[in-house]
Amino acid sequence: MNEAYKGWLIELKSKIRSSQIKASLAVNTVLIEFYWDLGHSIAEKEFIWGSKLIETLSHELKNKFPDIQGFSTTNLKYCKRFYQFYKLEISQQLVDQSQNIEGNISEYELTKLFPEELKSSLPSIEEIENELRNHDV
Repeated sequence: MNEAYKGWLIELKSKIRSSQIKASLAVNTVLIEFYWDLGHSIAEKEFIWGSKLIETLSHELKNKFPDIQGFSTTNLKYCKRFYQFYKLEISQQLVDQSQNIEGNISEYELTKLFPEELKSSLPSIEEIENELRNHDV
């Protein structure tokens, strides 16, 4: 193989790796946003519907999405705690960044805030998408 081909191949491999990293960050961002929103919703609805909400929701979600792991009462409580713990910090970061005209919180910053035990136990975006494709919502 000639040097031009080898150089092109190296460049192509680098682009593929870069795309993989960008895709991974995008998936993490979507998951974080989903779990953040879930925690926010739980916090709001629990105030209205009471302390049994998480247990009932866990049961309903596990029945509707049996192939997706991560909807245990413990994990739903993690989502709620994640939202409650970081809501003020993230809100302040958004205010600070908007005042500096820097845009939204970076994916990296959001990823750093996500609790490790929640990351490893909740369903992946692929699992959620597959389940939604296979079942009526």
